[in-house]
Amino acid sequence: MKGARMVVRLAIYDMDRTITRRGTYTPFLIHAALRLAPWRLLLAPVVILAFIAYALKAISRARLKEFNQHMLLGPALRRDRLARVTKSFAEATLAGNFYADAARRIEADRAAGWRVVIATASYRLYVEDIARALGVTDVIATNSLAGLDQRILARIDGENCYGPAKLRMIRSWLIDQKIDREAAEIRFYSDHVSDAPVLEWADEPFAVCPSPKLRRLAVQRGWEIIDWQE
Repeated sequence: MKGARMVVRLAIYDMDRTITRRGTYTPFLIHAALRLAPWRLLLAPVVILAFIAYALKAISRARLKEFNQHMLLGPALRRDRLARVTKSFAEATLAGNFYADAARRIEADRAAGWRVVIATASYRLYVEDIARALGVTDVIATNSLAGLDQRILARIDGENCYGPAKLRMIRSWLIDQKIDREAAEIRFYSDHVSDAPVLEWADEPFAVCPSPKLRRLAVQRGWEIIDWQE
């Protein structure tokens, strides 16, 4: 019809435990530390204390991530050194920590005309390599601050892309992409109840291999539950 707006179809996927079997944040830090500065793994007990502090709500999730990166990778890293380890980590993730069903679903969405996006609390600095291997170019993730010398700092730039912040960052991305929410059809896949704000906001919410809390919420809301096969 003349004057009708074109509908943009977006299939947005969380990453950790949604398309990967396990989380990627700590494995990435260990993978990178082994290749860049193995001696830093001696600081693991301090990292464990930071996790305890987070569990006791003494520090925020964002501060936990910054502290652990500082401990295991150092306060700053050159981009070229980091690029080598993010590439090898992406290869290892796709080889041993990935649901084949997730890859098939991503490809099916793409074939059906959906624009695939990964929206995750994990760091963009390694998520982009994983996304690229899947043929996904659109990534919404936790960003790292870069210094004046363009080294990557152990600091988050903006918000940690988690919980309500993830919805804010997706909305900001829509604005940057000049996508009108009213003219968009959005499906969202996630495993965790922290993504409830995005699931509520999406047109088609999918609870994927859901945590117990998300499974209960999905049943209450009538959201489709998907359990990938191992």
